Order: sequence, then C-alpha cells, then structure tokens
Amino acid sequence: MSALRPLPAGPLVAFYGDDFTGSSASMEALAFAGLETVLFLTPPTPERLAAFRHCRGIGIAGVARSRSPAWMDEHLPPIFAGLKALGAPILHYKVCSTFDSAPHIGSIGRAAEIGARLFKGWIPLVVGEPGMGRFQSFGHLFALSHGRGYRLDRHPVMARHPVTPMDEADLGRHLARQTNLPIGLVDFVAMKRGAGDAALDAALAEGAAIVSIDVMDAQTLEEAGRLLWQRGGRPCFAIGSQGVEAALVAHWRAAGLLPAAPALASPGAVAQIAVVSGSVSPSPPARSPRRRSGASRRSASRPSARSMFMSGRAKSRLRPIARWRRWRRVKARSSFPSRGPTIRRSRGCARRWPPPG
Repeated sequence: MSALRPLPAGPLVAFYGDDFTGSSASMEALAFAGLETVLFLTPPTPERLAAFRHCRGIGIAGVARSRSPAWMDEHLPPIFAGLKALGAPILHYKVCSTFDSAPHIGSIGRAAEIGARLFKGWIPLVVGEPGMGRFQSFGHLFALSHGRGYRLDRHPVMARHPVTPMDEADLGRHLARQTNLPIGLVDFVAMKRGAGDAALDAALAEGAAIVSIDVMDAQTLEEAGRLLWQRGGRPCFAIGSQGVEAALVAHWRAAGLLPAAPALASPGAVAQIAVVSGSVSPSPPARSPRRRSGASRRSASRPSARSMFMSGRAKSRLRPIARWRRWRRVKARSSFPSRGPTIRRSRGCARRWPPPG
C-alpha cells in the first residue's frame, strides 16, 4: 500500500457540473466538510478566479447534460484546461446521481474522452452515494424513491425520463453506448475483503481506461475515496455524482487528514427568509399543494411574491406563483446573466451564505 498522500495547500477539488443542481450538490459535500467552496455560473475570467484561489473547492455550474456531443467538443476542452490550470489534485466532471445521459445528449462518454486527452491515467467513476439514496452493486445502480429502492432501469421516474430514459442499470454497459473507452469495475465484495487495490490492478491490467467503483455503505464510500486519492492520476480526472466529493471527504477523515464534521451554527433570527424550490420531477407536485379547481393562478387573497416583499409582509412559506407544468413537456434550457458569473460561496454554515447586495 502506498504512503499516505497529504492534502496540499490551495484548491483540492475543481469541478464542472453538467447542470446547476448537481453542481450545488458537490459544493454542499465540500462545504459541509468545512472546506470553503465557490461556485461560478459561467466560466470565470483568470482575473475573477484569482480572488478565489484560496478556496478548497472551485466549481462551475454548466449545461452539458442538455447538450450534444458536438457542443461538448467545442466547449468542454477549454473549461477542463482552465480548471486543470488551478493545480487542484482532483478535477471532477460532475454528473447526475441517476446517471442521466445518452449518446446524443448529455453524453458522459464524450466528456470522458475529452478528459482522457487532457489528463493521464485511469478515470475513476463514482456514482453511488448512500447519503443521497444511491447505491451501486456489481456495477448496477440503485436509487431510492419515496423510501423504496429500485434498480435504475425499473425506477418509477428514471425509467420513464422523457429525454434520457434509463433502460440499463449496469453503468458500464450504459456508458459503453457512449464511448469506446474500455470500462472496468471494482466491486464491493473485493472492497469489503480488503482487495480493492488488487481489483483495481486487475481492471487496469485488462486495459480499462474508466474504472467504475461500487459504493454501498460508509465502508465502501471511504474505500472508494482512498482508491481515488491514493491511486488516481496526479492530477486525477474523475467522473461521478457528488459521491466523488463524499468519498474523498470520508477517506480524508478516516486518514486523519480532515477533522470530523464541524458543528453547524444556527443562522440566528432574521426578519425574512425566502425559499425558492423548483423541479420538473413528478415527485414535488405530490408533496406540494395543488389546486384542482378551475380557479385562477393568483387570487386577490393571495398576493404575489413581489408585493409581499415590497410591502414587507413576508410569509413563512412562499406558495408557487405558477402551477407545476407536466414534466414531460419541460425542455432543458439555460440562461446566464450577461454581466459576468454569479457566485454562491459556502463555508458550511448557513449564515455564511449571504445573498448578493
């Protein structure tokens, strides 16, 4: 076993998320571990980035999940090169924890090929994350829905996704439709038996360029982080969900490189709290009040959010301004402000997430 690799100064993880929600999940995993993290909504200029080089996590929230391979070929290489220039030991291409992707849109395989041209060494693939209800066993991904576990190709939502329906739970087989890079596996049985290194060596000896790593519980999560940190390239280009950050944090804590989870202080009393929640999944409407009558979208007895805040009469709960759209009709789309990147900073404490201005 190789000597313990210390944590260097400066950024530890630089990541690009293929959508905003996933990017914020990676930021959360680092921030709640006490690692200051900054997230940009557009690729920052070198001058802008210089102000945040002290951060331990630096991320960019992107839109690759809804883009074609041709778009990726044009846009991802300069983004990856810019993140590589930060000098972080880990560069993470963040994908959804349900592995949403297809050969024609959001191709994770194409992102892997672009990364392989810029980074040497094998590519770890870590998608399971027990804290999010995602479990990988013998390369097959399972996900919880309303407390029940489903193999991904039988998941009540993902199996019927309108853009990227998952008809294959074996992530290696699913990914093989998107790339010709050889794919190997380190399964949880080898990890539980202390043979993770041997399983990785065997996969690499067979020519694997991408190695999928099972994650089932806290033990395999920590072992996945160890394999990634100790055996990955330097720098290491990794693909996966927020399980990449969760695994790294678990290993760093187990190795004594990072202290235990810090206590989260209360933000204290405030005059107003605004909560914005949105999703195109069929699950949120089931948990949210839904009007089934023909009443108008806004009544006189229900003031708009704008009028509530303009008058200072903030409510304890903001109701939806518009009805939920049927999720099958929603197209993935993205827009960015024209005046440069918007930034959300986090140090693991709610009161340290001030709104702009």
